[in-house]
Amino acid sequence: MPTLVNYNGDNDFHAGGSHCTNSMLFPIGSRMDVNGPPCKRARINATMLSSRSELAQNMLPSIEVLPDECLFEIFRRLPGGKERIFCASVSKKWLTLLSSIRRTELCKIPVPEDTDMVSFEEESDVENDGHLTRSLEGKKATDVRLAAIAVGARGHGGLGKLLIRGSNPIRGVSNVGLSAIARGCPSLKVLSLWNLPSVGDEGLFEIAQECRLLENLDLSHCPSVSDKGLVAIAEKCPNLTALNIESCSQIGDGGIQAVGKFCPRLQSISIKHCPLVTDLGVSNLLSSASPVLMKVKLQALSISDTSLAAIGYYGKAVTNLILCNLPRVSQRGFVFLGIAQGLQKLGSLTITSCQGITDASLEAIGKGCTNLKQMCLRKCCFVSDNGLVAFAKAAGSLEGLQLEECNRVTLLGIVGAMSYLRRKLKSLTLVKCMGVKDMEMGLPVFTPCDSLRSLSIRLCTGFGSASLALIGKLCPQLQHVDLSGLCGITDAGMLSLFESCKDGLVKMNLSGCFNLTDIVASALARLHGGTLDLLNLDGCRKITDAGLMAVMDNCLVLSDLDVSKCSITDSGIAFLSSAEHLSLRVLSLAGCSKVTNKSVPFLRKLGKTLLGLNLQQCNSISSSNVDLLVETLWRCDILF
Repeated sequence: MPTLVNYNGDNDFHAGGSHCTNSMLFPIGSRMDVNGPPCKRARINATMLSSRSELAQNMLPSIEVLPDECLFEIFRRLPGGKERIFCASVSKKWLTLLSSIRRTELCKIPVPEDTDMVSFEEESDVENDGHLTRSLEGKKATDVRLAAIAVGARGHGGLGKLLIRGSNPIRGVSNVGLSAIARGCPSLKVLSLWNLPSVGDEGLFEIAQECRLLENLDLSHCPSVSDKGLVAIAEKCPNLTALNIESCSQIGDGGIQAVGKFCPRLQSISIKHCPLVTDLGVSNLLSSASPVLMKVKLQALSISDTSLAAIGYYGKAVTNLILCNLPRVSQRGFVFLGIAQGLQKLGSLTITSCQGITDASLEAIGKGCTNLKQMCLRKCCFVSDNGLVAFAKAAGSLEGLQLEECNRVTLLGIVGAMSYLRRKLKSLTLVKCMGVKDMEMGLPVFTPCDSLRSLSIRLCTGFGSASLALIGKLCPQLQHVDLSGLCGITDAGMLSLFESCKDGLVKMNLSGCFNLTDIVASALARLHGGTLDLLNLDGCRKITDAGLMAVMDNCLVLSDLDVSKCSITDSGIAFLSSAEHLSLRVLSLAGCSKVTNKSVPFLRKLGKTLLGLNLQQCNSISSSNVDLLVETLWRCDILF
């Protein structure tokens, strides 16, 4: 027996001879200084490696070897949100388990009265507040991040608003992540999902089941979501007030009808580019819609005159209606929209790219929508002067008129419409209307439109100085004027407009009017310097330091000045900085190549009041000086 104990043959793999009672106390090949003869190189075999692996496994924390069911039971008994957050940060496995626990599965842990711990009931009240907002975009949008949000929101006010824009191309957002949000965030009220191909009905089922407080749902480019998911939301979320559906190819009439039937508080609905939505869905939606449905937007749908007739008859609470790109709707449908007499509360109407809107249908809308205050027509190629004048004659309450790319409308129609709206119209906007241009024949005498305060004529290439002078005479009470992109106007037309405005201009935008000179800047400053708050001369390359000096001397309340791409030099900036009465908040010098490093001290002086400074494409100012301005003007946002 002693021989066996003290055996030190070639097969001996432990050091220390008889002084070592356990061969596994030291690692193989150990060089520790122990009392024993030197040993030969250790022999390693599969049995020994297996023993080490078992030992390493046995040395792991015991909780890791528990099955998921046991960990689940442990986690749902944690006393509060902080403890759950700590556990979730241990590993992805724990995070996944914690995010899968529903609110109803959490155990209520009694708290002794003599402690300061928050009870389960108190924590639940905090979670229901839902004041947290989270937004994930692109690569940051993954299921793991959603799980972390779901766990972290508990006990910290609760998640109220979640926006997901796109997802990680490899580990993108799926139903798993959305289910985690549903289980952990019952306080969710606003959910916006954009471009998520892996999110489908299963995720919406969970949201509908757990997030009963949902008020606003936005589904855009979610091809896996069908009517089933939308029906579940409609049935389980009675508080839904706003719904936006865009480019969801699997959503059709069934989901839209369910929304109209089960959502009594729905106030706003927008449906765009959904090929399965037809007249059946839209008609049933309007006929069974909530009595508070105020905003409806329909764009690029396969609907016909039937849908517009339903809107005209059932839309008794609708105040805002937007109709865009409806190729199957004819003139008859828009006529029904007006003569049905149901849109008595309609205050704002926008019609874009609809061939059915003609002179006759426009007049019918004016007669039927008696309380209409805002009208916008975009790319309505069949509307002419006759229809516009007839509409203005019928719509006596109209306060705002906007026409974009309505090329059959001429200056004669505009002036005729203004004569009928002279007591109500406050805002007129014309954009890219090629028919609005100087006329060879004189126009008849019209009564001035004293109510008009805002005039915007943009990118109407035929609109010149003669038209501008006429508009100035018809609109003596203008305060906000935007003439950007009118390259045909000259100093003479502008001077006539300035002299016609009686109460003083407040905002003037002349960007892109490259024929204007310092004469216009001087006259504007002299006649309206006491009221002018915003002046935009971007691209007026004939404006020099002389015009800038006139603005500096006469404009007492100017806060926003844009002289980008003008012929301004360092001298002009120096004069501008010397005006003690000026308190500029925004100054733009973009593209002013004659402004150099010499202007830096003057810009620093102006920076005492500036909140925004644009120095883009000012190539004569060095980067080091720009850095100095950035460091010095710490209150000012500087673009360079």
